[in-house]
Amino acid sequence: METWNQNPSDAVRAHTPLLVNRRIDERVEGCVRYMAEKGDRAEMSRYLERLEREWDISRAISVSTAAMSALGLLLGRRDGGGWRVLSAVATSLLLQHGVFGFGPLSEVFRALGVRTRREIDLEKFAIKALRGDFERIPNDGGPLAKANAALVAAQS
Repeated sequence: METWNQNPSDAVRAHTPLLVNRRIDERVEGCVRYMAEKGDRAEMSRYLERLEREWDISRAISVSTAAMSALGLLLGRRDGGGWRVLSAVATSLLLQHGVFGFGPLSEVFRALGVRTRREIDLEKFAIKALRGDFERIPNDGGPLAKANAALVAAQS
């Protein structure tokens, strides 16, 4: 499939190893191709509901650092304060992600397959295009051509 997921301003993607980005993109391509071949609007709608609930990397980092910080404060209260360092580390990781758009936790979550909001939205728009929500997707051509057109339309 032609390269469709290009955005130089996406700091998380830019700092993620190419192999990890490719694995995430291939998962999306496979799903969109499957939906194009199957053509089941009800299944597409169910899948879109699942995508609406998917956590993006910013949410995953926010929740994990908040949990680490709370744990550090709780354990630090019981053990004389040594665990409070965990809260400081968690806060600094969250700050780094907020300021630079990426950090060590981004690498961990990306390796686990957690996607950016933009990546999730691209897949959503491609599925919506296949479902017929937009007029840009041609009806001629096979499922692969339709899947590719949906991915390209979602990007624009």
